Amino acid sequence: MTGAGTNTYLLGDEQIAVLDPGPAIPEHIDAILEAGGDKIKWVVCTHTHPDHSPAWKAIADATGAKPLGMSPEDKMFQDETFKPIWELEHDDVLRSDEFTLRAVHTPGHVSNHFCFFLEEERMLFAGDHIMNGSTVVIVPPSGDMKAYIESLQLLLEYDLELIAPGHGEVMENSKAIVEWLVNHRLQREAKVIKGLQHTGRANLDTLVKVVYDDVDEGLHEMAKLSMSAHLIKLQQEQKVLQHADDDSWELVNS
Repeated sequence: MTGAGTNTYLLGDEQIAVLDPGPAIPEHIDAILEAGGDKIKWVVCTHTHPDHSPAWKAIADATGAKPLGMSPEDKMFQDETFKPIWELEHDDVLRSDEFTLRAVHTPGHVSNHFCFFLEEERMLFAGDHIMNGSTVVIVPPSGDMKAYIESLQLLLEYDLELIAPGHGEVMENSKAIVEWLVNHRLQREAKVIKGLQHTGRANLDTLVKVVYDDVDEGLHEMAKLSMSAHLIKLQQEQKVLQHADDDSWELVNS
């Protein structure tokens, strides 16, 4: 799920912000402390999944750094140890003499997800909102496809040049990447609707074979999670109905 692992970024020279400290692996924590030492002043978390935030406490305890982020609102795979001193809101700004880091609330992957825009470099630290090499799995009820697509569209309002993801290498052509992701999700949503037109009332096991016929069947269990998120979005828009008795779905007025 994490590919080569979670990227941890150190911002600044004299006053350092550690962005996404990662899992509480001793060797990883030691590497961060060796790189930043007593210059570490802040620990910034995009969200509180266990591969992104748990090392915050060891770093804060060792350096006195202030933790920034949003506390988890649910208990699905969350790091419940995370206790930010600064509970971030959209458009909050962390400023030092060296950098300006703007918080951009981007719910979707989870409700407490933030991206961070490094204004001087026009670089967006994207956490799990955007990955390099794969699309993001949206897992309801913590994940919200409608919020995810809207959060992607929000990023188009920023003057982005580079995207630094939580997993994978830094990406260029940021606007094109975001536009592709929005279009990809909307095309998949259209395929959900077309799939239901083809199958009629159907459960997830039946529908996933139609909607994700371009994906290896070994990935269909994971694909069902994102497909469920698409269906919930369509339900919110009163385009589909869910039948709780057999967990099947059908188009409205089908």
